[in-house]
Amino acid sequence: MQPIQDFKEHSFLVYGLGATGLSVINFFNKNKIKNFKIWDDNQKNKFKKFRAKNLNKTLNQVDYIVLSPGISLINNKKLIKFKNKIITDIDLFYLSKKKSKTIVVTGTNGKSTICKLLAHLLQKNKYKHSLGGNIGTPILNIKNPKNNYTVIEASSFQLSHSKFICPDYAFFLNFSNDHLDWHGSKAAYFNSKLKIFSLQKKNNIAIINKKFKKIFINKKFLSKMVIPESENYKIIKKKINNKYFTPNINDENMSFVYTFSKLLGIKDNFFIESINTFKGLPHRFESFLKKNNINFINDSKATSFKASQFALSSVKNVYWILGGLPKKGDKIKLGKLKKNIIKCYLIGKNINFFKNQITGKVNFSITRNLNNSIIKIFKDIKLDKKEEKTVLLSPASASFDQFINFEKRGEEFKFLCRKYARKFI
Repeated sequence: MQPIQDFKEHSFLVYGLGATGLSVINFFNKNKIKNFKIWDDNQKNKFKKFRAKNLNKTLNQVDYIVLSPGISLINNKKLIKFKNKIITDIDLFYLSKKKSKTIVVTGTNGKSTICKLLAHLLQKNKYKHSLGGNIGTPILNIKNPKNNYTVIEASSFQLSHSKFICPDYAFFLNFSNDHLDWHGSKAAYFNSKLKIFSLQKKNNIAIINKKFKKIFINKKFLSKMVIPESENYKIIKKKINNKYFTPNINDENMSFVYTFSKLLGIKDNFFIESINTFKGLPHRFESFLKKNNINFINDSKATSFKASQFALSSVKNVYWILGGLPKKGDKIKLGKLKKNIIKCYLIGKNINFFKNQITGKVNFSITRNLNNSIIKIFKDIKLDKKEEKTVLLSPASASFDQFINFEKRGEEFKFLCRKYARKFI
């Protein structure tokens, strides 16, 4: 696909009116691009004059379809034959010729925290920067002054359809089974991640997990491959005094940030100062309450077992709340982690899936929801004489069976813990 030289010479369909779709409309209006239509399965919206009256006709007529990231072609068959027309909001960002250098981060686990940490590192070392993408602020909504760095979190959904993305720095953190219902297969999911490198040039940097080194070479990507300095980071880590940096941001992910700091020429003492002042994101191994010898941790963002492993490997004497909407192909393999778990509490509408996974491995109760879980945990804790205890929500599954998102699940958990802690402790 040839790059768009002038937006005004082309026609567009904005497909999907979530936060991303609305940011695209604002972008078009701001840049006086008038030749666009919109479509959303929920047609009750305020943009009636731009609404496509005949979707099939519009799909055939427009030059480009700007697709919202949550829409999968697997679940939307009519879009498949138009996939060559599909682009993303990140594509529009690159095509609009922004002047900043871009840092694009992808991976299965930890990318939001790494993006936030990169922005914090840049800020503390007096680099102008912006932060957006899948992390919360649509990329087209961010302020983007010249000569700064723009940190972009890119989901596999966005990368899957992106055709013009070309990062100055591309991070591929890690990979495990996830979003298979959206992509259709593990191979398709993995290939979507690799697209972060596909248009990079020789002067661009690819910071890539060492596990993917051979694949990167075989694909003959043009950018300069850099393997993170994991051993050097472990030495530096000893000087970091921030309790957040044991579980959620593991050494592997943190080595990417350290390597990037070296590429910018940031000295180790300034790197350490920056890391020591970083505060973690909510719902990611968030230690929000401590009463007597009980620590309460909200890890609602752990939507796969791979994500929950970070938490389970970092605390002991755990009362673990597990359950929700399991990811396709996900399996719970506790192994040595089971020694850290006192008891598990199963919630959600897929009890049998989780029950079958943990039966015979750990003691458990079927509590079905968070409220019942917290009440049951407080009753069980009274019988336990071990000194340090952890009440952990790390559900290893999506929230959509009982909550609209993982944030709502995490907020409910925190509310209930505080409520019952006052009653029982």
